Amino acid sequence: MKLPFFIALRYLKSKKKGLSFGTVISISGVAVGVMALIVVISVISGFHEDLQKKILGAQAHAVVLSYSGGIKDYESLTDFLSKKQEIKAFSPFVMGQVLISSGKRSHGVYLRGIIPEYDKNTTEVFSHVKYKYENHTDLPWIIIGKELANQLGILPGDTVTVISPMGTVGPLGIIPKVKKFIVTGIFEIGMFEYDANLVITDLKTAQEFFEYGNTVTGIQLKLKDIYKANIISQSLTKELGGQYYVKDWMQMNRNLFSALKLEKFAMFVILILIVLVASFNIISMLMVNVTEKQRDIAILKSMGATDSLIKWIFMSQGFLIGLIGTIIGLTGGLILCEIVKSYDIVKLPADVYYLSKLPVKVNLLDILIISASALIISLISTIYPAHRAAKINPVEILRYE
Repeated sequence: MKLPFFIALRYLKSKKKGLSFGTVISISGVAVGVMALIVVISVISGFHEDLQKKILGAQAHAVVLSYSGGIKDYESLTDFLSKKQEIKAFSPFVMGQVLISSGKRSHGVYLRGIIPEYDKNTTEVFSHVKYKYENHTDLPWIIIGKELANQLGILPGDTVTVISPMGTVGPLGIIPKVKKFIVTGIFEIGMFEYDANLVITDLKTAQEFFEYGNTVTGIQLKLKDIYKANIISQSLTKELGGQYYVKDWMQMNRNLFSALKLEKFAMFVILILIVLVASFNIISMLMVNVTEKQRDIAILKSMGATDSLIKWIFMSQGFLIGLIGTIIGLTGGLILCEIVKSYDIVKLPADVYYLSKLPVKVNLLDILIISASALIISLISTIYPAHRAAKINPVEILRYE
């Protein structure tokens, strides 16, 4: 195998010193394609990881819910869940849609009632509270997202009015239930959907406001292995019987993560076309090379070179172009990813993309797949030129020499 590679290296060079112009163009095409693939796939992987991190920071890994709409005897259910080894922590909660207003501004949000001591072990909302205020009043406390605070013009220590559409029935129809809260904290998870649409208060306060009594909406679970959430949720659903069911974070965000996976695959297919275009450069360059090197091929055959040896020479030439282009593309792509990651060059509108900056996540498996794809395409593009070179008749070429 050393002889084909030795001759292939010689054929990559021009008559002058250095690589030929055709070789440089072919290598550049492969390098640009690989670099584009590395950067785009890494950005999509970064989106996926960042979204997953932010979603799991605001919501639990799994949630126990009731088919009847609420869990009445949740203490006995939490006793059962506390004995499960795969469950790290749990937290009962109440959830309902309300209207929050301050002055002449208002916004529809989800009000979540929790027990802070329990919730701190299941979600990371309290770790994202940046602005705090000590409550010295008789008003119940509430914490809101930063985007919501900006929309309503609220600062820590301000009072807000929460209105529930599910009020009491009066002579003129349904009378909405209204309650005042004091803002004791503003959190910033970094995901617009939560920062603008979620408010949190005490569990007992939420139960009284929604008139739930001792009933809760569900129980949040923190699992030891988040990637086994699907298996654990199915197992718990069977054990709990027909009254309760468990939804994991993958189910609750299935559409979002499925769209990201599809987008990643689509971008891979689209950008691999750049490498395919580069492979046509390899084919055309090798065809020209075969025509120029007919005399060399004829001499090699007359010295005893087999058709397979001639094929290996030109296949090695194309493979070396693909290998050099892949190495350059990988290096450039990884450097560009590091620059984007370190310096936050691209800023994003959080209300559109859920994120404020362009995330980058370099995945080793993605790099291996991209590199292998580029090398395989480069190798396939050498088959026809190598076959043409092997079919050259040395007698015809050397007849007039």
